[in-house]
Amino acid sequence: MTAFHRLPIEDALPELIAALKSKGRAVLQAPPGAGKTTRVPLAMLDAGLCDGRILMLEPRRLAARAAAERMADTLGEPVGETVGYRMRGAAKTSKSTRIEVVTEGILTRMLQTDPDLPGIGAVIFDEFHERSLNTDFGLALCLEVAGALREDLILLAMSATLDAEPVAQLMDAPMVTSEGRSFAVETRWLDKPLPAKARRVDALVDLLVRAEKETRSTGGAILAFLPGEGEIRRAARALSERLPQTCVIRPLFGALPFAEQQAAIQPASQGRKVVLATAIAETSLTIQDVRVVVDMGQARRARFDPGSGMSRLVTERVTRAEATQRQGRAGRVAEGLCYRLWTKGEEGALMGFPPAEIEAADLAPLALELALWGAQPSDLAFLTAPPSGTLAEAQSLLHMLGALDGNGRITDHGKALAKLPLHPRLGHLLLNAGSAAAPLCALCAETDPLRGAPPDLSLRLQLLKDPKGFAAKRPYQINRQAVDRIIAEAKRLRKQASNVSADLSPAAMAALAYPDRVGQRRKGDIPRFVLSGGKGAVLDASDGLANAPFVVAIDTDGNPREARIRMAAQITASEIRALFKEQIAWVDSCEWSKRDRRVVARKQERFGAIVLEDQIWKNAPQDAIARAMLDGVRDLGLKFSSAAARLVARVELVRSEGHDLPDFSTSGLMAHLDDWLLPMLGNERSSEDWKRFDLLPALQAALSWEQTQVLDREAPGSFHTPLGRRIPIDYSGDIPAINVRLQEMFGVTRHPTVAGEPLKVTLLSPAQRPIQITRDLPGFWAGSYEDVRKDMRAQYPKHPWPEDPTQADPTLRANRRK
Repeated sequence: MTAFHRLPIEDALPELIAALKSKGRAVLQAPPGAGKTTRVPLAMLDAGLCDGRILMLEPRRLAARAAAERMADTLGEPVGETVGYRMRGAAKTSKSTRIEVVTEGILTRMLQTDPDLPGIGAVIFDEFHERSLNTDFGLALCLEVAGALREDLILLAMSATLDAEPVAQLMDAPMVTSEGRSFAVETRWLDKPLPAKARRVDALVDLLVRAEKETRSTGGAILAFLPGEGEIRRAARALSERLPQTCVIRPLFGALPFAEQQAAIQPASQGRKVVLATAIAETSLTIQDVRVVVDMGQARRARFDPGSGMSRLVTERVTRAEATQRQGRAGRVAEGLCYRLWTKGEEGALMGFPPAEIEAADLAPLALELALWGAQPSDLAFLTAPPSGTLAEAQSLLHMLGALDGNGRITDHGKALAKLPLHPRLGHLLLNAGSAAAPLCALCAETDPLRGAPPDLSLRLQLLKDPKGFAAKRPYQINRQAVDRIIAEAKRLRKQASNVSADLSPAAMAALAYPDRVGQRRKGDIPRFVLSGGKGAVLDASDGLANAPFVVAIDTDGNPREARIRMAAQITASEIRALFKEQIAWVDSCEWSKRDRRVVARKQERFGAIVLEDQIWKNAPQDAIARAMLDGVRDLGLKFSSAAARLVARVELVRSEGHDLPDFSTSGLMAHLDDWLLPMLGNERSSEDWKRFDLLPALQAALSWEQTQVLDREAPGSFHTPLGRRIPIDYSGDIPAINVRLQEMFGVTRHPTVAGEPLKVTLLSPAQRPIQITRDLPGFWAGSYEDVRKDMRAQYPKHPWPEDPTQADPTLRANRRK
């Protein structure tokens, strides 16, 4: 066995090797600094666990390369012999390579090309706690391959901070834990929280200057964690004026040239090294001689950005697991110190672990890979299942791009897209427009290089053609690092582009990548657009594109109600027709217009939600008009006449007593409009028509003959007076009630009832004014009638007011003149 410097992981290696020998898979949990990344693959090789190569996945290019170089150095060999690496655009391997460190996408391509992984004996998922989308998918595929094709395939997931039990259950694997870290690390927090308006970069600079001063006597490198390149460059400028000249400031982030990355990792030849790094330095990398960590407390994660239609990096608070990872960087070579830019009290509010990328990422690339594999998510063992709604949106986009057919199966075009190291949107653009689209592809994949500029795409393309000339003529703030990356990426993409020589405008090219973002200006003074995918977007009224009939919204702020456009290009209707002729179709549209408050019947030539040509649909069928009017009813609400309202009240009363009658509550009626109202609609097509519509016949028709009989028996609709008149009974109150002229009830000696219960009777004067309310008419005749008679004789002397009303004839007439 090769001799190694002893690391904390050594104590766990015998148990790990035994688990892999007996079970063929395991989960290793080891704290930061334990040495798992560089020690475990070599131990597996020495143990002779497999005949094939050992493949180790790393989430970042720099970490993959650094891990391979460190293992090769341990063996006293150059990289590319026993230990090699492979990533997009770079590889160092040979026939003698036994351990190959690869970035995540490489494994996916290997599995999609040769699912049985010929020549591979083991796959290690390093830093699994980061829960990247590619790692989750890679493990799911490997578990299926191991179960169906390769029972001998060894699988190992390694993590520093992961809650490993769920992974162990998913893999049906034993869990091995390595205890301890090389050296203890003391943690120091802020005394009080930062003010809400404080600039965190400035606060970090202050904290780092303090840390350097307090630890100057102990020496060692300082490692500071910041969320991204922009913050690192701002901090570096500020620190260059505040740190002693003996300090050497080294930035470290993924887009940095490799030589500068190496300078950050290697010991400083003189002076004290201060490394300003992103999360790239959290795991796998060994930055030599780090004794002090300063943590800004923020992390940048990939999240699906509805504005760009792709994943973008967003800044969030660090989790406790990530803070632990960062703290561990200070304890690898000696006892260390960790300064945190938050209070100890604030630490309790931090999330325990970072969310899995699959929960918030753009799933279009995953949907494409699933289709290529020929599986549904439920077919694979995902630690976290992809959200069904997000996945459905991704599949819809792939269908628009022609990557999936009508049955959701991958097309030849989809297979070509899967081979490109690009988002499917940009791959579709590159395949259809050729090398001329490379700058636009690179631009769409990067952050906007023009800050504060109008949304016009042409400005960005002018910048990329002539950065120096553009800067001299234009007043906009330019992100020069982003420009350099875009230009370099465009150069690489030209080599991968198809041989197509399409004569397309930049706007037409953008529409190829964003077929769901072609926007049509709505009517009105405000420049609002409806996008082909159905969403809304808006421009500033002062923008040069504000009056464009059609635009392509390349980037927006992602507002789900009405997104503000941040980058766009004007496109013509003829270009839309040429690009999407197979997706453009004539549609008969009969819909309720909330704005016009009427049914609008049109024949429209549509691309998605946008209308290229619009005509009146003459002689639209009656059923289409009626169904559209139903939507109008849902918008306007039900309008009950007094007779219809009484019927509804009767039905609800009898239904509440347990009888089998339909639900005539407002919510019940609205929920079943198709059943009772649709058959009764005729030529109604506007709000004015609806005002005149009487619901009573439709409600009556909704009752069967048997139900009507039950209703009339239990809650009759009217009371028959002694004169034969029908008085409607009001069921809207607590007690059924009628209003009737007092003189019309002369001679009635029994109180009127409904279903055995006395009615509430309001007795009216000859002028139809209430004079008495009673539920006991005989009692009224014998009691207070005499007082009422006196008052009424004085007010209405021409009307009869007999002394004994029970013996008088009912009447509505006045006394005859004598």
